[in-house]
Amino acid sequence: MNSTPFVNIAAHLPEMARRQPDTPAIIFPRGNRRLTFRELDALSDRIAHGLVHHGIGRGVRTVLMVTPGPELFALTFALFKVGAVPVLIDPGLGVMNLKSCIAEAEPHAFIGIPRAHIARLLFGWGKGTLRTLITVGPRLGWGGTSLKALTHHAERDFPFPLAPTEADDTAAILFTSGSTGPPKGAVYSHGNFSAQVEALRQVYGIEAGEIDLPTFPLFALFAPALGMTAVIPEMDFTRPGEVNPRKIIGAIERHGVTTMFGSPALINRVGRYGAERDVKLPTLKRVISAGAPVPAAVLERFTTMLNPGVEIFTPYGATEALPVCSIGSREILTETRAITDAGGGVCVGRPVEGVRLEVIRISDAPIAAWDDSLRVPPGQIGELVVQGAQVTRGYFNRPGADSLAKIADPAGGFFHRMGDLGGIDETGRVWFCGRKSHRIETAEGPLYTIPCEAVFNTHPAVFRTALVGVGNSGEEQPVLCVELEKGAQADRETVRQELLAIAKGFIHTQPITTILFHPRFPVDIRHNAKIFREKLARWTAKELA
Repeated sequence: MNSTPFVNIAAHLPEMARRQPDTPAIIFPRGNRRLTFRELDALSDRIAHGLVHHGIGRGVRTVLMVTPGPELFALTFALFKVGAVPVLIDPGLGVMNLKSCIAEAEPHAFIGIPRAHIARLLFGWGKGTLRTLITVGPRLGWGGTSLKALTHHAERDFPFPLAPTEADDTAAILFTSGSTGPPKGAVYSHGNFSAQVEALRQVYGIEAGEIDLPTFPLFALFAPALGMTAVIPEMDFTRPGEVNPRKIIGAIERHGVTTMFGSPALINRVGRYGAERDVKLPTLKRVISAGAPVPAAVLERFTTMLNPGVEIFTPYGATEALPVCSIGSREILTETRAITDAGGGVCVGRPVEGVRLEVIRISDAPIAAWDDSLRVPPGQIGELVVQGAQVTRGYFNRPGADSLAKIADPAGGFFHRMGDLGGIDETGRVWFCGRKSHRIETAEGPLYTIPCEAVFNTHPAVFRTALVGVGNSGEEQPVLCVELEKGAQADRETVRQELLAIAKGFIHTQPITTILFHPRFPVDIRHNAKIFREKLARWTAKELA
């Protein structure tokens, strides 16, 4: 007798359809389209029947390239219901990265809008492995079938029996943003997803019946599982930093949104607009922002639109592990901000329940097994490693990356190396000090990006800074790249001298004597917040040559 518990992340949807059948699950202001939980569950059931009929069943890796809409939600839950493995890749990664990601995932099925299928043909995506093609929209000359035809012939009123997956069974492959190297496919299990849903519910006190405004498509998929109505905003999801603030604010006001997720770039843009016009958003109970550290000034601006006591939370994590820690804007603005501005790193809060976080000696080499001697003394900067139910077990088809990112725990399980540097203070709070691969190895010792950049970011004319190294490791020259506030009228030479004066005021920034101004930092397409420092380093080397 098999006593292994059944775990399928899609099980949340039929449960919510039973509990609140007529509550809207998703609302699309564009076109005024909406689906109740019952309708979304029924549509995903019909699609699931059709998927199985066309050979997409348990374990079938399926690339999903569909724009945010009812079809994306229904398809994703249908794939989970049949036990297939959706492969999710950010289209903003670029043509060559998309091709290599798809080749690495070795998918057998491809579901996409016509534009995605055209790109698939033009660039040869999945040419050697794809067997099943489904088009969301009009199907042209590439074969396969359409979603409309697939659902037309499916059982209309017959619930689909969920695939009896277990916690360790693969649920999806999610590719990283590639901000510090080639994108990698993190292997998510049904247990990982279930742990994420429960962690988000507990950490932020989310209740069924709330209304969510997710401005990142992947986070939108959590809303139905949590029993929230997802209001999908009118925006270009690949450019959150260029969002129209009026449409975000209008959606919040019109639908009584209680929870909002946004990248730091989006929070910054909407916050500036709202603060300038004294906008108030009284329905919001919480705001969540992730993807990169959120500057205190950005938090301060946005909180002017919120009711007293309502916070902006900044969870810490990565594609491979989320959430790991969380902290609210009240603690940042009243306690940790001053330490950050003085170069102490960015406080990301305390580990969430069920997550074990350790700080180990910095190393670029694989670590085969955990040993307590790996830990650094309290208060010392090291490499962050985590263990928990929401931590993914490895990358798909990347044994080399696995050996660098995972540490076997002799007591059971494994640790994931976050690739981040930081430390833990005497109260148990975790402080982030930058990516391990971004540290600058000078002849005098290492410099860490976040503690150095933070002191310069206090300058009123500075939007953001990035510390990069030029030269060979161990002899790198630290160079501070500066992006000024948009429309700043300050004289660059004056700003340079003021920044150099700031550098002299802190021991850890005194080695920084070279400052370059950059018109606009290259950032990741997903959040418009993670700085591509490798690109900046190459630009810097050319500028100094």
